Amino acid sequence: MTRQGTTVGLLHPGSMGAAFGSQLTARGITVLWCPDGRSEASRKRAEHAGLKPASLPSLLDHADILLSLCPPAAATEIATLVASHGFAERTYVEANAISPERVKRIAALLPGTETIDASVVGSPPVGGKTATLYLAGKQTHSETVESLFTGTDIRTRTLGTEVGAASALKLAYSSYQKTSRVLAALAYGAAQAHGVGEELLAIAGKRTSSYLTETGYITKTAARAWRWGPELSDAASLLSDAGLPDELMLAAAATLERWATARDTPLSVEEALALLRRDPDDG
Repeated sequence: MTRQGTTVGLLHPGSMGAAFGSQLTARGITVLWCPDGRSEASRKRAEHAGLKPASLPSLLDHADILLSLCPPAAATEIATLVASHGFAERTYVEANAISPERVKRIAALLPGTETIDASVVGSPPVGGKTATLYLAGKQTHSETVESLFTGTDIRTRTLGTEVGAASALKLAYSSYQKTSRVLAALAYGAAQAHGVGEELLAIAGKRTSSYLTETGYITKTAARAWRWGPELSDAASLLSDAGLPDELMLAAAATLERWATARDTPLSVEEALALLRRDPDDG
């Protein structure tokens, strides 16, 4: 099937998924999404990206390739829904930030489907920004997915045929990138509580690069904690499976849980730090 004749199903278009969908529709590729149970914000993103609404059964009947880009905690649930309907002899791109073992379990849920392990590194590809889509799985199917994004702001890189490789790369990167921001927030909060927050920033500012100098990331991290927490929990599984200590990653995930009420909410630095501080009455 030629690229122009390929229909892609997108499950579910958050900011990253909608941006990926927009890159595809700009190439004339039909991208379906399911609006059932989705928020008004999701509907607006999908409409802006040029995605076509469809019921889930219709989407699964007509899509040649399914792209799963959702919060990590929902990845297995979505794959189970797809499996219950059936998606045989087509391609399922599992592009969520989950552990290699979860990817393999999802592939087992879809025995008649070719599952491509994928991961995204970078910002949503809008406004000139680019992202890289890493792929691992059967070569012919990976090449088909690569061809979809030719000429777009999404770079692709194949990591071989071993399912799990792309997810391992993503979580290895996330374990540093996201945890370092959590640690920066804690360090700044501790220094600020003792009146030396500005001194800490001055020390960090002497280095060429440090999240400690970018206090704006504290509020951004708080708003994204609902997605990052489950991702770091899976990163802990990645470390444990490799025989490495997972306590730091689990602690970072637990810290992010304190920001659970800040989902996609604009906060000040003080408001974000207040959510991290334990109430003495809580012990």
